Amino acid sequence: MARHNVLGVSFDHIHMGDLLRLVADHPDAEIAGIYDPDPARMQSAIENFAIPPERVFTDLEACLAVPGADLALVCSKTAEHAATVEKIAPHGLNVMIEKPFAASVADARRCMAAMDKSGKRLAVNWPLAWYPSHNTAKRLIDEGAIGEVIEVHFYDGNRGPLFHLADKIEVSPEEVERQKPESWWYKKASGGGSLLDYLGYGATLGTWFMGGRAPLEVTATIDETPGIEVDQHSITVCRYARGLSKLETRWGTLTDPWVQQPLPKCGFVLVGTDGSIASYDYDDHVILQTRANPAHTPVPVDTLPEGRRNPIEYILARLDDGGPIAGPLDPALCLTGQRIIDSAVLSSRMKCTVGLVD
Repeated sequence: MARHNVLGVSFDHIHMGDLLRLVADHPDAEIAGIYDPDPARMQSAIENFAIPPERVFTDLEACLAVPGADLALVCSKTAEHAATVEKIAPHGLNVMIEKPFAASVADARRCMAAMDKSGKRLAVNWPLAWYPSHNTAKRLIDEGAIGEVIEVHFYDGNRGPLFHLADKIEVSPEEVERQKPESWWYKKASGGGSLLDYLGYGATLGTWFMGGRAPLEVTATIDETPGIEVDQHSITVCRYARGLSKLETRWGTLTDPWVQQPLPKCGFVLVGTDGSIASYDYDDHVILQTRANPAHTPVPVDTLPEGRRNPIEYILARLDDGGPIAGPLDPALCLTGQRIIDSAVLSSRMKCTVGLVD
């Protein structure tokens, strides 16, 4: 077997197929087992990666008992993240949760407590963390190109979570409408909605861009579409000791950003005391504007080094070298992002500004 044997736990989130592809492509990793209570949801992965029957499980405990496994990828419903991690932790496996971190701050703390007790590593994967544009923006910030970041403007989303499968395979609008009534993405109790799906990106990477600083208070509003019990559009304003930030999530963009950027464009505009950076998803450059040079200056994106190009490379490298889980994958930083999310949920429900949830 490979040096790293990876388990895929739950196919609720479509990103499981993408993560398993990264495992299959990694020279030191192997898919040691996959689990879902519904065999049909695993079928495409079984075919895509030639997973033998003895590595396919509909019983979670049997999957977690696979000899030699050292990493579990969690793609369960958001509302089930904490319970899933608590089941995995006693088996001595490292865990990577596919975004979002959890359905609440309390659940995020449960995940962290379970993994602290196990002595194994916990990471949270935010796919935007691997975009060269956003990593280039962070490098420029760390180099002092725009001074202290005091505003984060975030807009992101897509046509909707049912419009595409793993590997971005498109689904017809008719099939999307057929699936909506039964899909967990559209159920409050399961952690559905655009706010829980996308706000974590802006809150977590925004906290990263701001050097870990947390806001003092949060104001949020969501759309309320008749017949849809979750939001499809949210706007959150965070007030910091210095500056305001705006984080906007949207299901229902005209186009998916990985095919054609919608307007507004998906990504970040970061405002500092001495300049600004526009960093959009999938772009091959960022735009830098400074007091010293007010012209909009394109800066080509950095080529990410090996071990920093995708979540599987990263987490396996940290398991090998023992280095810290850092940046947007760090559960401590993600907890600040989760506090912003919980505050936004509370604010939207109460229809008023709230202090940062603890």
